[in-house]
Amino acid sequence: MKNFIISAFASLLCILVAWSSSAICQVGSLDRETQLDALVESYIEAQQIPGIAIAVVEQSRMVMAKAYGVDNLESKRPLTTQSIFHMASVSKPFAATSIMQLVEQGKMNLDDPLVKYLPYFKLDDSLYQQITIKQMLTHTSGIPDVQDYEWDKPQFDEGAAERYVKSLAHEKMIAGPGEKWRYSNMAFDILADVVAKVSGVNFEDYVKMNILDPLDMKESDFLRERIKPELRISGHLFDLQPKVSSVYPYNRRHAPSSCLNSNVEEMCNWAIANMDHGIFNGRRILQASSYDLLFEPQAQVDENRSIGLSWFIENRHGNKMISHGGGDTGFRSYIILIPEKSLAIVAASNYEGTQINRLAYGLIDILLGVTPEKPQKSLILTLGKTIVNTGVDSAIQQYRDLKKSSIENFDFSEGQLNTLGYLLIRSQRLLDAIAVFKINVEMFPDSFNPFDSLGEAYMLNGDIESAVNSYQQSLKLNPHNSNAIHKLEQLTR
Repeated sequence: MKNFIISAFASLLCILVAWSSSAICQVGSLDRETQLDALVESYIEAQQIPGIAIAVVEQSRMVMAKAYGVDNLESKRPLTTQSIFHMASVSKPFAATSIMQLVEQGKMNLDDPLVKYLPYFKLDDSLYQQITIKQMLTHTSGIPDVQDYEWDKPQFDEGAAERYVKSLAHEKMIAGPGEKWRYSNMAFDILADVVAKVSGVNFEDYVKMNILDPLDMKESDFLRERIKPELRISGHLFDLQPKVSSVYPYNRRHAPSSCLNSNVEEMCNWAIANMDHGIFNGRRILQASSYDLLFEPQAQVDENRSIGLSWFIENRHGNKMISHGGGDTGFRSYIILIPEKSLAIVAASNYEGTQINRLAYGLIDILLGVTPEKPQKSLILTLGKTIVNTGVDSAIQQYRDLKKSSIENFDFSEGQLNTLGYLLIRSQRLLDAIAVFKINVEMFPDSFNPFDSLGEAYMLNGDIESAVNSYQQSLKLNPHNSNAIHKLEQLTR
């Protein structure tokens, strides 16, 4: 009787809140939903996040979807679970699925060289002819990463994919094909042209017809112009304080790596299809056998993670976890699948300062019955406020004091100081940026990236000698740092 009363009360509560942005309740999960709410709200408070949307899948259905905050700090319009986010690198598994569909149709082979499908593709290295499709999907191709997405001058026409491929002849490989794992957005962007040439349909239309429409993802699209204006939201920059970005990250030349536009509800359909090995509502988009490649290790990323075809694989509390995250100007996103438990979460934020990976891990921990880690306060916003009010020297002293005391839960990683330095560069505060990068070098003397960033700040400030010294030190720590190699070639001509 007691259980019946609790269930009835839960059902009534679901009906009462059905009109809100919390789209779906699950009977009997009030305590879990309260925990999820509390975790999201703690992140919003700690990191001053404008908006977050999350959704939960269990046993092949969406059991919760909820939005928090606003879609734009200026208009203050409430965010909803139908709001369309730039999903960034969460786009990549859609490209991998497109390739696998074409493989299943016998139109291509994963071990074929890329040049078989794009004979005009070339890089500034004869080894490019050996690059295979599979290596591109596992980030082992040796193709470098994108340096400038040109979000501020996007291309919208169908020819963007082929032009992009033909523009890469000057790019140097960072390793031989299959030699090592290096994340490459460029490799995935090339796949747009592969899909188009093999299928006879441009990448965006191919995905819409063969993945999005069969999964009832009617509002989702890789073409920005097809998104309904009323569903569009603004990204927010991780500045010295959160602010609305004037640029939306879209450029058709980078569609497969970054340009999916979707909402958390429709991304649940994607999660269900993948966990059910290609089936959604009785419609199949992939054969179950394809997941032996998608979800099984093809290359080692680090000691804790491997990669399948685009998807990252790791162990979480004894469970095999399949995931992918994304981050671009103004947006962060994450999807986590635990197929053996038919459990998934989707999280998206319209703020590039959101620690979306930590939040996503915390959400899945709650669903697994594990206490999540508390969110870390934003060191950048704290130090940035001090820089504005009393100067960079005070901020550096504040950093030392906070790090020494360890009373509050701040993120003291090198990435925090590095990001702060680049925010100062973006604000034309070069001397302040140099000071921040110098303390980062002091704190992380064995890491190549702080030296690389310091070199860039010196270069922008006209101190060529110091820039060269910093880039040389970065290269000593990482001989494969292609950015340092390129900058030193420019500075020492």
